[in-house]
Amino acid sequence: MDPILLKKILEAALLTSQEPLSLSELKKLGDVPLESTEVEDVLQQLVQEYSASGIELNRVASGWRFRARPEMQKYIDRLNPQKPLRYSRAVMETLAIIAYRQPVTRGDIEEIRGVAVASQILKTLEARSWIEVIGTRDVPGKPELFATTQQLLDDLNLRSLHELPSLEEMGSLLEPDATAAQRATPEVLHEGPAAQLEEPPVQQEESAAKQEIPSAQDAA
Repeated sequence: MDPILLKKILEAALLTSQEPLSLSELKKLGDVPLESTEVEDVLQQLVQEYSASGIELNRVASGWRFRARPEMQKYIDRLNPQKPLRYSRAVMETLAIIAYRQPVTRGDIEEIRGVAVASQILKTLEARSWIEVIGTRDVPGKPELFATTQQLLDDLNLRSLHELPSLEEMGSLLEPDATAAQRATPEVLHEGPAAQLEEPPVQQEESAAKQEIPSAQDAA
């Protein structure tokens, strides 16, 4: 297939898609069967062509997508100015534990954090499509096992779990500041009743939670 035409097709598809497009989806766009290497070569050309622009083409867990560069977000936000919404500490710690220790049960999370996990915390993360139930543990009661989703990786602009940042970096990536909205996630949890739930103490201090979570490399 004519490489110039293929580049135009891929560019148009990626610029108009609301979601990342996988390599298999992009290969369907040609008039003739396309090889993976052929499509990837054109994608790399587009990456280079947009390297000096206000948008960039990058690869995440679900595929390829265009996005505004992080440094452009503060200007784009002027079109729809809103007060930044914040995550509660409980939500961030729960998400971090699942990300670095997955798969985990609710009991595992409570043991690490030292506090009971409110059901609304898990429901909120599931509603954001950041965690999901992937099965049950073969013990009495059959507790559900939670793991992170591909959507979380996409929102963190990552390809795989092996690229998970340190706990400190993960927190900053999910912080809805002027540069994080495109780099991480388009929205954050509303600081309403669900995000401000008080959790009953169990034994440990909440501050000990992060110290007990292994690094991303250990989790991988």
